[in-house]
Amino acid sequence: MTQPHDETTASPAPTPKELRERVEHTRQELGQTAEALADKTDVRARAQDKATEVKEQATAKAGELKAKAAQTASRVQDKLPEPVKDKAAQTAGQVRMKAAQAGQLIQDKAPEPVRAQAVQGAQLARDNRTVLLAAAGAGVALWLLRRNRG
Repeated sequence: MTQPHDETTASPAPTPKELRERVEHTRQELGQTAEALADKTDVRARAQDKATEVKEQATAKAGELKAKAAQTASRVQDKLPEPVKDKAAQTAGQVRMKAAQAGQLIQDKAPEPVRAQAVQGAQLARDNRTVLLAAAGAGVALWLLRRNRG
């Protein structure tokens, strides 16, 4: 049973211009699909993107922690009695002097790889000075409190 061909319901044949437009549209879609697949298979680029994202997150977290440490150090310093602050300052001065002496000794006697590591450690300490000072202040305060109670 075949249907009779009715000229009024059949869609007219597409014109050459319409066919070219369809072909061009299909080419564009195919190109976009191929590009998307290529992006998904580019493991190196995806790994670099992920590494960049993780690095940005770590940097942001480090900034938060540094700010929190500075805030805590400020609170601890505000609560310390004046004699404790004086003792901490005196101890910090002694530590700086001893560190300078040790640095000179290392520079005079240590081999180059050890000196490079010492320079790197000193730079790390300078970069985190607030945290180190807060820890030193808290340590001195605890030491003085225990000493006074004993």
